[in-house]
Amino acid sequence: MAASVLITLREGLEAALIVGIILAYLAKTGNRDKFGIVWLGTGLAIVMSLIVGAGIFLSAGELKGRAEAMFEGTAMLTAAGVLTYMIFWMRRQAINIRVHLQAQVNTALQTGSLGALAVLAFVAVGREGVETALFMFAAARTATPTTATVGGLLGLLVASVLGYLLYRGTYRLNLRAFFNVTSILLLLFAAGLLAHGTHEFHEAAVIPPIIAHVWDTNSVLHEASTLGSLLRAVLGY
Repeated sequence: MAASVLITLREGLEAALIVGIILAYLAKTGNRDKFGIVWLGTGLAIVMSLIVGAGIFLSAGELKGRAEAMFEGTAMLTAAGVLTYMIFWMRRQAINIRVHLQAQVNTALQTGSLGALAVLAFVAVGREGVETALFMFAAARTATPTTATVGGLLGLLVASVLGYLLYRGTYRLNLRAFFNVTSILLLLFAAGLLAHGTHEFHEAAVIPPIIAHVWDTNSVLHEASTLGSLLRAVLGY
């Protein structure tokens, strides 16, 4: 559950901040009547993300044996790579993202293209949504479907509330500290996905085991214990 909460909280808050920046700039420039267009693009992005997520889960459900292991291994390694890239990309773009979004909104307003506003929201939120769908599939492979779903919904709920409070200005959050801490935790999660993905390819007999057991700390902390299960799900313990 911890991994799915972290994923949807981080991705959900990023999406909420993006929408908040767009809406705040529209309000500042006297274009509140364009809010509906932004929400339309956001809603379509959410629907598209749900379809992508359902497609991934349903595709995996149709596979058995070696094919299933290869699909899950590929998804986990892809998620680990995308997650790592996204974290470092966000660190580089965080300073300029507000200016970049405002410039795109200005362009849409000057050209009178309402569709451009919808597309801006759709692309920005859709990117976060597709990433979330991929990460949630990978997280669900390391936990039970119920805990992954509950954790994901909880993270989205918290992200939505935080996003709304930040937009209204009724709550201040040290975003730099938040993203720094979650980035470290997500990098650890990505390392766990790398370990799980490699294990799936080993199970599918795609790659041979290089070393059967590098170490075994079950005598100190068993992987079946509560803490061990948590570390196994999040970090690949």
